[in-house]
Amino acid sequence: MDIALWVIQGLVALTFLIVGAMKAFMPLDRLGQMFTWVPSFPASFVRLLGIAEMLGAAGVILPPLTGIQPWLALAACVGFILAAGGGAVVHLQRGEGSKIGINIALIILSGLIIYGRIFLAPL
Repeated sequence: MDIALWVIQGLVALTFLIVGAMKAFMPLDRLGQMFTWVPSFPASFVRLLGIAEMLGAAGVILPPLTGIQPWLALAACVGFILAAGGGAVVHLQRGEGSKIGINIALIILSGLIIYGRIFLAPL
């Protein structure tokens, strides 16, 4: 189970690292072509969200890998659930219900990491 959780952690971290880097560094006009919600939010919010997602990606991998404050991985997953849940709400408000599949998947996977790291293969 430990290996399966590491694989899930890696996939979730990679997803948030890539999308976070896009939000943090990609020109906003180009980002807005990919993510239709971007023009509706202040640039500072989009950039801050990207930075938070990249930090979360590091937080879900590095603390348990190094053994230094491994509980931070669980906190990162809570942050992922909040970010993905917020994204799903935005999509629903914009009438983009068909776009929430990835949000739901990330919420489920992040919740599975939390459950697994508490009950199945504790950190």
